[in-house]
Amino acid sequence: MSESNAPLPTVFISHGSPMHALEAGAAGKVWAALGRRLPRPRALLIASAHWEAGRPTLGGAEHPETIHDFYGFPQPLYEIRYPAPGAPAIAERARQLLEAAGLNVVIDAERGLDHGAWSPLLYAYPRADVPVVQVSVQTTLGPRHHLELGRALAPLAHEGVLIIGSGHLTHNLRELRSVRDTGVGGAEPYVSEFQEWVRGCIEAHDYDRLADYRKLSPAGVRAHPSEEHFLPLFVALGAAGEHVRAERFVGHVEGSVLAMDAYLLHSAV
Repeated sequence: MSESNAPLPTVFISHGSPMHALEAGAAGKVWAALGRRLPRPRALLIASAHWEAGRPTLGGAEHPETIHDFYGFPQPLYEIRYPAPGAPAIAERARQLLEAAGLNVVIDAERGLDHGAWSPLLYAYPRADVPVVQVSVQTTLGPRHHLELGRALAPLAHEGVLIIGSGHLTHNLRELRSVRDTGVGGAEPYVSEFQEWVRGCIEAHDYDRLADYRKLSPAGVRAHPSEEHFLPLFVALGAAGEHVRAERFVGHVEGSVLAMDAYLLHSAV
């Protein structure tokens, strides 16, 4: 495939409560604006926190189903469908890139789209007319593995594919005031501290320090009792390349502890 001189940026989003699919909230409005702002991609490749697998796994379905991977929400939420086509050829291209980087990869021809993918896409691409491929995260392998995974996928940004990491800047659901709160509220102090620490690492391109966030950051373990929701950030960072201009376009907090930070990562290459 030929490469262009202007790769697409990569994106990290905090996808928030599934209730965003019914009630846009502040984040939904920004996702809609992002979809209008970016050049129309050939396809989307999304690393979602809601697909964990022992090795990198790519969704290769031609017509991925809408997965409702949550419970206890209003019935209308379970009736939502996001009928975007899949992109088996993009999944195969991604497999080749990951295998060339020494990663053990598999394609799942049946996997659908979980809410980490379709909930924000309802707003960013409401016509569901851009093909979507998901890639799993490997929670036991940590941040540096996901940086390498992103770096292996970076050529796709030159081929018209928008690479998105969908997770959360902070994700401690035990402390969440209300999972259905999609409004903007005040943040717990540790959440604000963690937001600014992460932002400083990203703007300094200090991904090595960021990868050690559980040891080096303020309240990193409290912000992420488990890592799956933070790992998509590293995929987006790795895929953006070595020379990156980071633009934080969401920075509010929901339910006092869910930092909704989102970054657009512009490659300088």
